[in-house]
This record gives sequence, structure tokens and C-alpha cells, in this order.
Amino acid sequence: MSEYSGSSSEDLSLPKATVQKIISEILPKDIAISKDAREAITECSIEFIMILSTQSNDIAEKEAKKTIAHEHVVKALEELDFHNYLEIINKIISEHKELLKGKEKKNNKFQNSGLSEEELLRQQEELFKKSRDRLNSQVKTE
Repeated sequence: MSEYSGSSSEDLSLPKATVQKIISEILPKDIAISKDAREAITECSIEFIMILSTQSNDIAEKEAKKTIAHEHVVKALEELDFHNYLEIINKIISEHKELLKGKEKKNNKFQNSGLSEEELLRQQEELFKKSRDRLNSQVKTE
């Protein structure tokens, strides 16, 4: 496959359904794709991922990092002359950061309550009991 591969091409693959879904979303509905063409796209995709991963890893290693961060991937795209991907990847990174901020706010609400998980569970059980009692009393009066 390539100099980047530590595995044989049979060891690496992408889910066929995922590849087909991506292709189907991109191509017009009246265009079909042969099995050979789908396999070629899959192999090219694997090769691209391997090259990008290797380059990103090299950049991270030069910075003495053990984790590849999105900055490493962006720099790898630049070094590999995939400049046309930079705008979309930066947009996706920004959207992902915004999504994470929303999740952090939800987590902080729990942490900022000052209550233990056990206390919160006890309060939740009390609320459920009150709700059941209210429902039961309404049923009895009807």
C-alpha cells in the first residue's frame, strides 16, 4: 500500500456501509458507483488517513507531545499541501469547541450545586415520591 503502512492492506479497512453512505450523499441520485470504484475510494481514503496520521504524529513528536492535537493535524495538512482542506477543518474544529463548551456548562451545573451525587439522588427520589403521591391523590378524587 504505502511506506506509511505498518500493516497489510487487508488489515486496514473502512466500514463499507459508511463509505457507501458518504459516496451516496455526495453523488447525484441518478449516478451509480461500481464496486471497484468504491473499493478504490476506500483504499485512497485509508492511504490519506495513514499519511495524515503519520505526518501529524511526526509533528507531535517534534513538540515532545504524546497526544496528537487538532493543531498537529492542521499543520500536517499545511505541510502536505492540502491547503484546500484548511478552511473546512478549522470550521469543524470551531464547531466542536462550541459543542464542548455546552457540555462543560452542563457538567459544571452538577459540580456547582455543591451536593454529592448521593444527596442529588436522594432529592430526585423525593421529587419522584411527591409526584407519585400527587398523581395517586388525583386518581382517588376522580
